[in-house]
Amino acid sequence: MSLLQILSNEIGVKEVKGRQHSPQIMKYAKEAGFENYKSDETAWCSLFANWVAHKAGLERSKNLTARSWLNVGLPIDNPEPGDIVVFWRTKIDSWQGHVAFYVGFSADHSRVYCLGGNQGDQVSLTGYKADRLLGFRRLRKTTVPKFSRKNLRNGDTGSEVVLLQDSLKQLGYDCGTSDGMFGGKTEKALRQFQSSSQEMKINGIFDKASREFLEKMLTVHS
Repeated sequence: MSLLQILSNEIGVKEVKGRQHSPQIMKYAKEAGFENYKSDETAWCSLFANWVAHKAGLERSKNLTARSWLNVGLPIDNPEPGDIVVFWRTKIDSWQGHVAFYVGFSADHSRVYCLGGNQGDQVSLTGYKADRLLGFRRLRKTTVPKFSRKNLRNGDTGSEVVLLQDSLKQLGYDCGTSDGMFGGKTEKALRQFQSSSQEMKINGIFDKASREFLEKMLTVHS
């Protein structure tokens, strides 16, 4: 299941006021490894982000502080839906903040819309002021993906192309949205990756040599 599917399935999960606690939020804590988390009235935006990343097989902060996510993944300036977004809260030089998953900007770029936990005491889609933005991060897989032996080139489509696009982005190569369409931007990113090794043929085709080299690089960064 994709990260966005995992997120969408949790929309509407709410805190329970009083001595009772939301079973689902307590489940997030248990499955994400926060055994000492005892109350859903304790800030849980980072808890939720850790749980989603865990379920999606992505790296995570393993910390309940929202700003801990500024040390995870790759810093990026061109966010896509599902990337981590971190905001400051109270004041910019405090430890307080909020973390969620980016969805998009408002038309005037004054607000950032994101899916996250502890937004109005629930999992919801909420807009936050863009002037409180601290940064975007792109999370990487914790395991190396399994590619098929099929060669991929400009014009190809499908899940194998999505896997290639996601993998290139994990190493910092900009191939745009992982839409499963091998176009000019994906080819350019692949050529840039191929040029990082003098032993690679820079042909823009995801062939056996490119596949093995990509798997090697992903293993190094996993």
